Amino acid sequence: MNCMDYEKIGLKVGVEVHRQLDTRRKLFCDCPTEAEENGKTLKIVRYLREAQSELGTVDPAAVFESKKRKKIIYHVNPANVCLVEMDEEPPHELNPEAIETALTIALLFNSKPVDEIHVMRKIVIDGSNTSGFQRTCIVAFGGGITVDGKFIPIQTITVEEDAARILSTGKGVVEYDLSRLGIPLIEISTAPVIRSPAEATKVAHAIGKILRASRKVKRGLGTVRQDLNVSITGGALTEIKGVQELELISAVVENEVKRQLHLIEIAAELRRRLAGERLPPFSVVDVTEVFRGTRSGLVKKKLEAGGKAYAVKLVKFAGLLSRETAKGIRLGAELAGHAKAWAEVDGILHTDELPGYGVSAEEVEEVKRLVGAGEMDAVVIVVDDEPKALEALRAVYDRACQAVEGVPSETRAARPDGLTVYMRPRPGAARMYPETDIPPVPVGEDLLGRLRENLPETLDQTAERLAKTYGISKQLVEGLIDHEKDELFEQIVKSTKISPSVVAAALTETITNLGREGFPVQNLTDEKISETFRALDVGKFSKEALSDVLGWLCNHPESSVEEAVKNLGLSTVSLKELELEIEEMVKSRTSEIEDTRLPNRLMGELMKKYRGKVDGAVLYSMITERIQKIKKTV
Repeated sequence: MNCMDYEKIGLKVGVEVHRQLDTRRKLFCDCPTEAEENGKTLKIVRYLREAQSELGTVDPAAVFESKKRKKIIYHVNPANVCLVEMDEEPPHELNPEAIETALTIALLFNSKPVDEIHVMRKIVIDGSNTSGFQRTCIVAFGGGITVDGKFIPIQTITVEEDAARILSTGKGVVEYDLSRLGIPLIEISTAPVIRSPAEATKVAHAIGKILRASRKVKRGLGTVRQDLNVSITGGALTEIKGVQELELISAVVENEVKRQLHLIEIAAELRRRLAGERLPPFSVVDVTEVFRGTRSGLVKKKLEAGGKAYAVKLVKFAGLLSRETAKGIRLGAELAGHAKAWAEVDGILHTDELPGYGVSAEEVEEVKRLVGAGEMDAVVIVVDDEPKALEALRAVYDRACQAVEGVPSETRAARPDGLTVYMRPRPGAARMYPETDIPPVPVGEDLLGRLRENLPETLDQTAERLAKTYGISKQLVEGLIDHEKDELFEQIVKSTKISPSVVAAALTETITNLGREGFPVQNLTDEKISETFRALDVGKFSKEALSDVLGWLCNHPESSVEEAVKNLGLSTVSLKELELEIEEMVKSRTSEIEDTRLPNRLMGELMKKYRGKVDGAVLYSMITERIQKIKKTV
């Protein structure tokens, strides 16, 4: 159980929620936002590099990315991508549907829309934008939400183009799919007033509810993400990118606090050990000869591929690289993260964890002798191509120097386990500059007045209406809203005669249970679910088989419901033939005709044969009706 006093630590968290808008076309062109396949895929290759801003400065994050000099391969589906995404044609005017949706959302947050929307360019040269920058525009300032009685101010609401989707990355090359590039993306940024991990989760959830209330945001994998800005007293502002799951936010914040506390402790210990001395200048030693006969498989493999082994001494760092105050949080991991990010090496070796990995004690002692390391010194070794090994050790040394000072301000990426890994330096002011190809968009009172008059109902109002209109329980209503299935629920109930409770339970509990059992429920599109209920409504199968049908469709997303029914052997039976079978069964049990348990016994026997083919309620009604008729003749 977490007993950390976050108030005493001085925790401050700001949340940024990003979500794709469900518009017909992209933000700066007429390409559709829904994926379309036409069987054709082109590839284009680019190389991106940093450039100076209008003031002659260069953004540090851009410098970081450009040093990699990666070859970037873009996959182009002409059904979803045009010359705008390929940066071969200027952007078109801002999508008015996206702007109206963003302004509607701003009004739901009680934010103040700007008088005129200006598009800016934000430098991004990791390849996710073909142009080397992302187009973004502020649509509103201020406003806020109340969470557990506390007001959470909103700083800005912006609309930007979503980035290309990464397909693969390797040494010197990265591949992207351009189909996602340009989809309108709204960003809601809070002030850093959040004071605990749990509160951060609640705030992100509350923001998500307001976004969903607009009924104009996309659903599904990859359509939403959260970024976090985290700091503590004595630490530094850390930007954490790409928290995909809402449930992961609390763990990410908690682990970031632990990481910063650990680094503050390490810095204090280093300053005590160094006693005012500075780390010596960066210097590496070629230790390749030490490992010529090594038994270490990973070192041997790199050397045989033409690599070399280099080492750098970290004065007074002995024992600190492997010190771990929380699982996975170590200074050694910080150094390795920088080495991998700056030089794309596989990793580092250091004397706090050696002998190990096949490296012998004798090899370790010889490396220490060559670099002049004493008992209190640590040594970091990198084995790779010479330029990459030297670049990696430079990154390690620079990060070691930062460790003496405390916690560096940087951008990190969230991992699925709740930990984070170094991504790049935090961007500076030189990152943003005006977009000259797109005219400003005025925001008039006429437009805002029309939007105010047509604001959608809140999700709380939706919940109250669903419960009252359809007579379903509060639990089912909350499940529909949490699973973002309330609109689909109403569509199905209005178009079929199926019980609202059956529909609601299937959209929440049944699909959730299938996911827990390992079925790929992400394959169940709204249209496929609707098709399933239409088939149920006309008697293609019974509601007892609904879970089986949905499960089969999870594993066969390209198949129809009719194919599912056929493969599961659920074809309906003739009611006339069933009546005759029930009559024969009851007549053969006349000795039990007065037994009140007889209907259930017969039901059990028949369901073994007809489960999924006949509705259980219909079958039970047929049994009881036949028993009553035969009773009168006995």
